[in-house]
Amino acid sequence: MPVNAVIFDIGNVLIEWQPERYYDRVIGEERRRAMFAEVDLHGMNDQVDQGGHFTDTIYAWAEKYPQWRDEIRMWHDRWIELASPEIPHSVRLLRALRAKGVPVFALTNFGVQNFDHTCTVYPFLNEFDRQYVSGRMRAVKPHPPIYEMVEVDCGLPPETLLFADDRMDNIETARARGWQTHHFRHPQGWADRLVAEGLLTEREAA
Repeated sequence: MPVNAVIFDIGNVLIEWQPERYYDRVIGEERRRAMFAEVDLHGMNDQVDQGGHFTDTIYAWAEKYPQWRDEIRMWHDRWIELASPEIPHSVRLLRALRAKGVPVFALTNFGVQNFDHTCTVYPFLNEFDRQYVSGRMRAVKPHPPIYEMVEVDCGLPPETLLFADDRMDNIETARARGWQTHHFRHPQGWADRLVAEGLLTEREAA
């Protein structure tokens, strides 16, 4: 089946997303484990991804846990240090596809304000032909509505979409809708898949 558009997840595909690693470095692994056991920080982030205001959501969450207030606020105040670094080979693949005239979309669970800010730090995020951002759409992966919204907006048959994501639950929903999928583990594997699909040459995918 031909591929008419390639869809990238962002976290752990184009930008590393390992908040635990940041906290281990800043407050130490032992304190980080204690905080994450007591505070559902990923649940807080899910609210942002679903459209909650980035600042308001995190600062309100911090007030619920005054003993961790400063650490929780880091999720907001030091956001770019949590969402870093970029994955250079993946960025090269994005740009190589666009240079070949292949439509390239982003489909990401990301808040509105923090996505806009992240785009100023990582300019390649502005290079997608279409950005599908959960906070803007008020729908998140892996739930089917966001995938349906992508299909309706781009107007392409589901079976002609090739989607890369690091999470299997996100992949499984896409696959169930007929999308072609790639479980992203490392950029070389993604490069190999793009070559196998005939979208890039080995040289272009290096």
